[in-house]
Amino acid sequence: MSFKRAQDDYDSSFEGDGFVPKRARGGGGSGGGRAYRDPILQPHYSAPRNNGLPSRAALNDLSCVTIGQTLRYHQSSLTAYDRHKMLVNQYLLYHPQSTAFLARDSSQDRRDMDVVRENHQFLWDAKEEPSTWEKALAKKYYNKLFKEYCICDLDRYKENKIGMRWRIEKEVHSGKGQFSCGNKKCDSDAELQSWEMNFAYVEQAEKKNALVKLRLCEPCSCKLNFCRKRKKVKKRRQPQSGRQSTEAGTREETPSNSATFADGGSSSKAGQPSAAGGSGADDAESTTNIWLGPAKLPHEENKEDEFEQYLEDLLL
Repeated sequence: MSFKRAQDDYDSSFEGDGFVPKRARGGGGSGGGRAYRDPILQPHYSAPRNNGLPSRAALNDLSCVTIGQTLRYHQSSLTAYDRHKMLVNQYLLYHPQSTAFLARDSSQDRRDMDVVRENHQFLWDAKEEPSTWEKALAKKYYNKLFKEYCICDLDRYKENKIGMRWRIEKEVHSGKGQFSCGNKKCDSDAELQSWEMNFAYVEQAEKKNALVKLRLCEPCSCKLNFCRKRKKVKKRRQPQSGRQSTEAGTREETPSNSATFADGGSSSKAGQPSAAGGSGADDAESTTNIWLGPAKLPHEENKEDEFEQYLEDLLL
């Protein structure tokens, strides 16, 4: 028995390195076939040999696998709502600019104030009926304004461009535009002057004008009249009352009465019958004058007239 055969008989059947299946023996000798590797002995992941370091793509794949396993482990104990919140928070944290695509388009949104600005008119006709709900809303806002005095904007007074608007309820309560300066940037209440001007403006591609009143202090009045002199509203003279007119009438009648009395005195000196005849003629004239028209009563001022006069003195 040769030595080579004896060596084959004493080999151990439990040595994995020496065991080679039949399908791997077809290569023949030492340099003919490919070396066989048992799949059981292969590791789960084997980094390719590249100068001793793995590639970046391999590291990315490995990190994604590890992160996925961690997330699945943590998310398995969460409810559906908690999982949704966690995913949304992570999305907003790592992608902050991506939410702009989810925003609603607000370019076509309009508030009530936007509708009023689009359909506003400085002057509305009281008999005009709005054709749309936008115009009806604008007219309803117009009816709530106070149109006695205006509030002006004098920022561009050197260009002879002055903005006007009516007062609101809050400004009427505070006295803005009447007891204080009507310039929107001035609150002075000293030496106020009343001005009346023709306000020309363009509204809905149509030229219009309106007569308005302003109450301005002295510096703002100079700005208002920078390009052109405006009309200043002066205090009107009060008409004479009924009492003054009656008193003037009695004063005019007293000389004639004195003259008649003088004539009567002279006639009385001449003779008594003439005086009696003259008095009878005066009585006849007075009785005839009574039936010519209603009796003239002295004019008495009531409280409403006094209140109107007080307001005229206050406003002008």
